[in-house]
Amino acid sequence: MDLANVIIEKKGYVGVLTLNHPPVNSCNLATLEDINKALDDLEGDKNVRVIVITGGGEKAFCAGFDVSDVANSDKCRTLGQETWTRVDRLEKPVIAAINGFALGGGCELALACHFRIMADNPKASIGLTELNLGIIPGWGGCVRMCRQLGRAKALDMILFSRKVSASEALALGLVDKVVPQGEALKEALAMAEIIAQRPPIAVKFVLKAMKGLMNQNIDEGLRWESEGVKTTAASKDAAEGFTAFFEKRAPVFTGE
Repeated sequence: MDLANVIIEKKGYVGVLTLNHPPVNSCNLATLEDINKALDDLEGDKNVRVIVITGGGEKAFCAGFDVSDVANSDKCRTLGQETWTRVDRLEKPVIAAINGFALGGGCELALACHFRIMADNPKASIGLTELNLGIIPGWGGCVRMCRQLGRAKALDMILFSRKVSASEALALGLVDKVVPQGEALKEALAMAEIIAQRPPIAVKFVLKAMKGLMNQNIDEGLRWESEGVKTTAASKDAAEGFTAFFEKRAPVFTGE
């Protein structure tokens, strides 16, 4: 696959999508298009059960929109929101390995992921700074920051364009774990390996149920949960899970 701004690696059941657009992994139109091609590949690969997203280098996870691509700003505005929403609604767990600063659209990408691990890089910060430019977060940041932190804290972050450190982000609940500098990807891969051993069909339906609740309503979430109960109960993975339990061994799930 010809990707100029993204690198894809597959490590067993884990797919790693690395933003590779120096110097700060900002997103122009070409990068957003590459991300979608990468997601097509990772989403369509049945052997990939978990996806990790990170930034190339140690400086930045993602700096958001590449202002040098102003000629394509309208296209980027639409595609950026669509792409981050796609990440949010993937039926495979997505872990953000935040190796450096994540600002604007980069913070929005992190918020779209299911889990966020941030390196304790003294120069790194995370936040939605768009109001400093007279605009608002446009790639889902307003709604996802509110979903993550609640209205009051989200308004404080957005209206004051606050940039917080890794430890501050952890205290707020903006990230799930803080690790030493240089360890974000390693920790994300370790988490991904554990999740990858969970029953894939069951994991998918957990995500479907939560997606239904958060993006539609509780009845839709419960509908997917009920559908998941029926589907997983009839799966080979469920049979393997129960068998392994009674045999007191680790199950080996195949996604069938």
